[in-house]
Amino acid sequence: MNENLIIRYGDLCLKGKNKKFFIKEANNLIKEKLSGLDVSFHYSGERAYLNIKNEKFEDVIERLNKVSGINSYSLYKKCSLDIDEICKLSLAFYDKSHKNGESYKVDVRRVNKTFPLDSISLMKKVGGYIYSKREGAIVDVHNPDLLIFIEIRDDGAYVLTEKFDAMGGFPTGTGGKALVMMSGGIDSPVASYELIKQGMTIELIHFESTPLTSIESAQKVIDLAKKICAYTKGSKIVIHMVPFTEVHKEILSKVDQTYLVTIMRRCMYRIAEGVAKLRKIKAIANGESLGQVASQTIESMFVINSVTNMPVLRPLLTIDKRDIIKIAKKIDTFDISIRPFEDCCTVYVPKNPVIKPTIKEAEYYESLGDFDSLIKDAIKNTIRITIDINTDLELALLGFTVKEALDTYKGEK
Repeated sequence: MNENLIIRYGDLCLKGKNKKFFIKEANNLIKEKLSGLDVSFHYSGERAYLNIKNEKFEDVIERLNKVSGINSYSLYKKCSLDIDEICKLSLAFYDKSHKNGESYKVDVRRVNKTFPLDSISLMKKVGGYIYSKREGAIVDVHNPDLLIFIEIRDDGAYVLTEKFDAMGGFPTGTGGKALVMMSGGIDSPVASYELIKQGMTIELIHFESTPLTSIESAQKVIDLAKKICAYTKGSKIVIHMVPFTEVHKEILSKVDQTYLVTIMRRCMYRIAEGVAKLRKIKAIANGESLGQVASQTIESMFVINSVTNMPVLRPLLTIDKRDIIKIAKKIDTFDISIRPFEDCCTVYVPKNPVIKPTIKEAEYYESLGDFDSLIKDAIKNTIRITIDINTDLELALLGFTVKEALDTYKGEK
């Protein structure tokens, strides 16, 4: 196979004087994700051009769809600026892509203003040529089945067909760093993806409570990280595994059941802030969606958030659950997330959680336990590991607790 793709950058064009930097970073990501494939790549005129040689088109697209910062791409062929050549190449595209009964339209973008025909004149010329050469051709300028798009540039004419949506956003690594509170559920992996899509570098933090929770719940996080790191720069991601068991026990023994989730989340935020400061990370992030559960009401968020001065990013805040699930399926995390193993946020959910907590009540329950020292110990004993797409880590095979398993794994590494 020998195919050519033209790649567009979308929102990067809004970056003004910084545009070149963002495009350079996007191009570096393209080269990284396509490394090892038989393709050639070059950049010209605010477009990237990719020649696919001895590779399956689908394999190239699968990798290209993991590059944040590119908006769309299209198959194209190039010819000279001769009008007859442009007409013939457009007809060849029509013959290749058109199906019986489908309508078509020709559209033109004239970047090279020295070209003798303006955009509308060339559009009529090419459209009329196809109509005259193919019996039964149907023109529809409003809602065509097939769009033949022509770009007139200084170095030639580019004839393109269907536009495929890419990941969009900004190149990962250009938007700062966030520490994502990662559960084994559906939402937090999608939140991670959305942050990467907007240019952020992320690290993950998971609060594990073996043996109060199963080791398989932590395994879900490892497996989810392997999926997420396919979108990261370098295809690697750091996970901070927090030994949360002692904090968890203290909450269960000292806190009224209505406030269990509120106090648990407040402890998690304190730990996340501590780990973030050690890693020089400026923001915490999570997969909260407004009103989805008791801890995600405005009142709950206010009380939980009050323990930290760090920005807390919530990329899914107003996204419908159905749309979150669609994204989870697209990035291949959904089937992992629905495995029937619960983490500490879900395994002890009270029957009647408070939906309008107060800071005064939360601080009262926290005064009943030794939370400050337990939180310090949890931060101190947090285990940091790096996951990449080739990681082969089965926690259940390495030890009873997550700590034992990860200590063994790190020793093997």
